[in-house]
Amino acid sequence: MNYKIHLEKFEGPLDLLLFLIKKNDIAIADIPIAVITDQYIAYIEMMKMLDLEVVGAFLVMAATLMQIKSKMLLPPDPLAAADAPDPRQELIDRLKEYEQFKAVAEGLKTKEGERQDLFSRVLDEQKLNEIKEDAQEVFFEATLFDLINALSQALKNVPEDNDYQIAQQEYTIDDKIHSLLHQLVTTPRLSLIEIFKRCSVKQEIICTFLAVLELIRIKEIVVIQQRHFADIEILRNTVHEAPDAPPG
Repeated sequence: MNYKIHLEKFEGPLDLLLFLIKKNDIAIADIPIAVITDQYIAYIEMMKMLDLEVVGAFLVMAATLMQIKSKMLLPPDPLAAADAPDPRQELIDRLKEYEQFKAVAEGLKTKEGERQDLFSRVLDEQKLNEIKEDAQEVFFEATLFDLINALSQALKNVPEDNDYQIAQQEYTIDDKIHSLLHQLVTTPRLSLIEIFKRCSVKQEIICTFLAVLELIRIKEIVVIQQRHFADIEILRNTVHEAPDAPPG
């Protein structure tokens, strides 16, 4: 699948850690390093498989997590001081500081009425008014990690023997882009899970996922959730700038 997605803006290594911490419903101050490290590396492997140009910075954090994990697995040094620092403490401090920074940034963005081009957490008021079904409904735009999480679950649900039982068929990202846009003409809101369920093999799921990423990049669609970690829905972006030229 010789097609590389160029993401102009994306969440970074600390964002992925915060995502996993919230997903596992754990406290920042008590991170289970072994569990988080394994999940973190799994997300990196997914990004490598998708050929996303964001992996480099994540590998540095992965090395840091592995180092902390190895320190915590070592038996305690009997000669070390009883109040030796927690190997996780520096990372915990960074995460708390970054989480506070993000909260302040989101607050300023809301007050100023600004909206990030890609993967902002709250939809702009005009878009919200267009898509909400009642006055109490609130939406959040899904992050890159929400999308990768949905992809991971979809790939797990495909039987291993499907690729052998179904006749070989070539799937292209361009075809999936046209298919998604066509579906959005008649169905204003598409469930990403349901789209994946209609895919026959893993190659088709991955092509569909990359098509979604490309449509987000060129601002043709938005991806939303009613709450964090909920089902992801796809909508046509009716308020967007002129799209960039797709990568060659």
